[in-house]
Amino acid sequence: MPFLSDTLSRVKPSPTIAVSNLAAELKAQGKDVIGLGAGEPDFDTPQNIKDAAKAAIDAGKTKYTAVDGIPELKQAICAKLQRDNGLAYTPAQVSVGTGGKQILYNALMATLNPGDEVIIPAPYWVSYPDMVLLAGGEPVFVEGPSQNGYKITPADLEAAITPKTKWFIFNSPSNPTGAGYTADELKGLTDVLMRHPHVWVMTDDMYEHLVYDDYVFATPAQVEPGLYDRTLTCNGVSKAYAMTGWRIGYAAGPEELIKAMRKIQSQSTSNPCSVSQWAAVEALNGPQDYIATNNEMFKRRRDLVVGMLSEIEGVTCPVPEGAFYVYPTITGLIGKTTPSGVVIDTDETFAKALLEDTGVAVVFGGAFGLSPAFRISYATSDENLREACTRIQRFCAALS
Repeated sequence: MPFLSDTLSRVKPSPTIAVSNLAAELKAQGKDVIGLGAGEPDFDTPQNIKDAAKAAIDAGKTKYTAVDGIPELKQAICAKLQRDNGLAYTPAQVSVGTGGKQILYNALMATLNPGDEVIIPAPYWVSYPDMVLLAGGEPVFVEGPSQNGYKITPADLEAAITPKTKWFIFNSPSNPTGAGYTADELKGLTDVLMRHPHVWVMTDDMYEHLVYDDYVFATPAQVEPGLYDRTLTCNGVSKAYAMTGWRIGYAAGPEELIKAMRKIQSQSTSNPCSVSQWAAVEALNGPQDYIATNNEMFKRRRDLVVGMLSEIEGVTCPVPEGAFYVYPTITGLIGKTTPSGVVIDTDETFAKALLEDTGVAVVFGGAFGLSPAFRISYATSDENLREACTRIQRFCAALS
């Protein structure tokens, strides 16, 4: 339509949301669908957090708040960053937004000029490139192949940096792969960044607490204190605390950047939901023991899915260190044909045929910048996962 912004033509709708919507539509039509597209824990929000929200409502804490967060929440975030990451921040260095996505978007809008480059390791969360484009920047992709555990190397990062590079977006454990960088691997990347003082670091630590086996989480400013003054450490309560719908994300970084992000937010959404903020205070300050309990269930589900998918000829499924996703490659299936005559020429064709033939909804790898592959979210019941993987096995076995 002629009156729409030219900027809109640079971006596309979120593929993960599109898959979830399609699965919901098919379910509403009475079809037997197992949706493995949504990155959302199936656990309920812990009771102490819900109680804190109810108490906030009863106490009348339902008015406007400061644009980027109540003092109590900013203080809780500072305490969390010190406790979990050894990072010292003041409340003036903290921004609270309506979900982690708004925090990242605010930072990019506040800093990018036309032509500025943002380095994004691939596979990547679907929204990073489009947010960069909306903010006028140019995404620069660096592939981390499956044989390298979906991680990039210091040499890869070094080769991607130019005088136009403004940000390096770093997500570990990763959505969509679950890949987690060790402190040593991360130190290799931060050593490169120390040689390029014009490059800022935006970390997406949303899956920090969802880690398995012997993997230990680390974040860039923790590994390399020399990056502290040009790092925006981003996180939120959505995943670890099963609070996706409460919409609270946060970041800590240089005060000048936080002020700029506040200005953006003041002219867009203004403050995040007041009740959600009080719930987040309890999430960060309250008991944390259920995270380990939930992780045991997630680990069991991960092992179930990896085990069943690894039995499929033509599919390779690396074991992720964290988050609740697996990202199997399907190189061995490309070129094969379904019994109904559909040629599997891309991972998008694979995902569409899988949904139509079996009712299993996954997200195709092209949406995340690395093909041929697909993403499964195992944040659902063991029963659903076992049935879904059985259907995927049958579907793949029927290809010729």
